[in-house]
Amino acid sequence: MDYVENILGTIGNTPLVKMNKLADDVPALVLAKYETFNPGNSAKDRMGLKMIEDAEADGRLKPGGTIIEGTSGNTGMGLALAAIIKGYKLICVLSDKQSNEKMDILRAVGAEVHVCPTDVAPEDPQSYYSTSKRLSQEIPNSWYVNQYDNPSNAQAHYESTGPEIWEQTKGKITHFIVGVGTGGTISGVGKYLKEQNPDVKIWGIDTYGSVFKKYHETGIFDQDEIYSYVTEGIGEDILPKNVDFDIIDGFTKVTDKDAAVYTRRLAKEEGMFLGNSAGAAIKGLKQIHKEVGFTEDDVVVILYHDHGSRYVGKFFNDNWMKEKGWLKEDGTYHPDDK
Repeated sequence: MDYVENILGTIGNTPLVKMNKLADDVPALVLAKYETFNPGNSAKDRMGLKMIEDAEADGRLKPGGTIIEGTSGNTGMGLALAAIIKGYKLICVLSDKQSNEKMDILRAVGAEVHVCPTDVAPEDPQSYYSTSKRLSQEIPNSWYVNQYDNPSNAQAHYESTGPEIWEQTKGKITHFIVGVGTGGTISGVGKYLKEQNPDVKIWGIDTYGSVFKKYHETGIFDQDEIYSYVTEGIGEDILPKNVDFDIIDGFTKVTDKDAAVYTRRLAKEEGMFLGNSAGAAIKGLKQIHKEVGFTEDDVVVILYHDHGSRYVGKFFNDNWMKEKGWLKEDGTYHPDDK
């Protein structure tokens, strides 16, 4: 009989799906690494399990312990699945810009959720970074995951996602495109792919209000680049240790509006019900094509992180989109978004 011992055995081996309508202006073969097929519906299942197993192995996480993490939601879900199977308590700390769906989903799988203000500096005691650290100091037998600086994050993608993409494309991949938040996915996958073929180009999708693109191009951490943005799951106001800028060939920034519009278009034109960072990624693909010019010989893999069910009250809500000025009363988008 063919079965796995528990839900954790279903993590990984996600499919590649050809992009059609939304990539019809790009001559390359564009393939989506469809990470919503993981049991927690995101790429973060991979590193959630890896970070826990590595912490168990070296004694940072002990039996009966409490796992504490600041998360935009998806890492929390990955951690929750492993915590359930392995018998740990989980506390997730989120910023208040994250969707209610994400918070409700985490509570549904047994996590304790703390919500912190978005518009504060990382070092502010109220920030979700600071709150996570404080809780880990106050709660006995607890472990602060710190996905931003935890090397097991990138290692998970080096060991699984990268090899899967290489095998699925039979080594023909020429470009890899992915949204960058903690940096684990782009750095782990990028490292593996460049070890197989140094000519593979690695592109990161950034958002306005984030520091990544300018830092990569100039080496300057510009505080003036930092401001609040709506796009979820990508961009940062810090430089996580998991972002290996030497592996990344370039960044492109996508606006909040374009990310939202293309998230909806993915659902309606490709049948791909995905999260907000996917919209940013497919729009970023088009921008990169204008910059570097893909050819018919190129094989581009674009990674989609998470599922649309986490954004029903926001990007898939007509009233919310109209309030933002991104959707017209007749249901159409601004012409610049097409």
